[in-house]
Amino acid sequence: MAFFNPSTHSQTLFVIFHIFYFYFLYIFHNLSNNNPQRLRIQKRTDYKNAMSRNIILEIFYPGRSRRELIERYAVTGGVPKYIELFSQGQDIYDDMQTCVLNRSGYLYDEAHFLLQQEVTEVGSYFSIIKAIAAGNSKLSAIAGVLELKSTSLTKYLKTLMDLDIVEREIPVTEENPEKSKKGLYKIKDNYLRFWFAFVYPNMSFIESGHSQVVMDKIRKDFTGSHTAFVYEDVCRERMWEQNANGEWPFHFTRLGRYWDARIEIDIAAIDPEGKNLILGECKFWQEPVGANVLRSLEEKAGSVAWEKDRRNTWYVLFSAMGFTTELKAVADARGDVLLFDDLEV
Repeated sequence: MAFFNPSTHSQTLFVIFHIFYFYFLYIFHNLSNNNPQRLRIQKRTDYKNAMSRNIILEIFYPGRSRRELIERYAVTGGVPKYIELFSQGQDIYDDMQTCVLNRSGYLYDEAHFLLQQEVTEVGSYFSIIKAIAAGNSKLSAIAGVLELKSTSLTKYLKTLMDLDIVEREIPVTEENPEKSKKGLYKIKDNYLRFWFAFVYPNMSFIESGHSQVVMDKIRKDFTGSHTAFVYEDVCRERMWEQNANGEWPFHFTRLGRYWDARIEIDIAAIDPEGKNLILGECKFWQEPVGANVLRSLEEKAGSVAWEKDRRNTWYVLFSAMGFTTELKAVADARGDVLLFDDLEV
């Protein structure tokens, strides 16, 4: 098992259908809303869930590489208005400068606007989101930063999850997700994740006319501390597509991540009926992924206790810059490894 290649015929029909569907939704919202700003908040996730983000991005960014499309999705999150705004500059950083890093930019104050439409205690929600964006993913850590009791945050976090802004993750092997004490919170909305990571902590620079300082920080950390994590989300959604398309010799029913006190694994999928476990890594690197990544993943697999003595373990690797010849040869020779190469999509 080596590379995932969808049917060309099916893919063509898929593209045609979603092009028409996307334009219908986009035009409908523009014509039906008297207040043009409502396009920014009304069911933003409808667009992300109703159609493939790939099709939306390719409509607005023809000729862009797969890597560039993923970078743009890491900021726009598939929201049509955001995508439109981020199609003007020569590269994504030009669009960031125009739309985000100046006080008159359409998206400069977007986070305030969105939350003001949905909640009353905007300051409290801002503090929570800011804490999560800074890397505090455990409930106890968020409460510690805010100097509050964990119990006092429950209603705020629930509201943020209901708004699709924040989500709670647990290791996919947990049998009772609701009762698990291993839950981690993360910002689900891509633009808000970007804004709280790069804009909100640096607003004083922008307000004082020194946005280049902020841009320098973005150029330094955008790929490693933001896009790489969004890429993991993209890869997990592709796993569901592979599952539906029969790319695996079974169908898994649960998909997410795995972590414990010592290791983290980007992708973990479980087929309880057949006792199959898929483990995977997602690398948004500047160079091809090598066989050492597979070997490391196999070592991590030994720490996953789920059905350890009775399961079949499979591996999947996603790469934004392809794979080395050595790793391709290993995958070709084995039946339990799938490689997904974004450089060849």
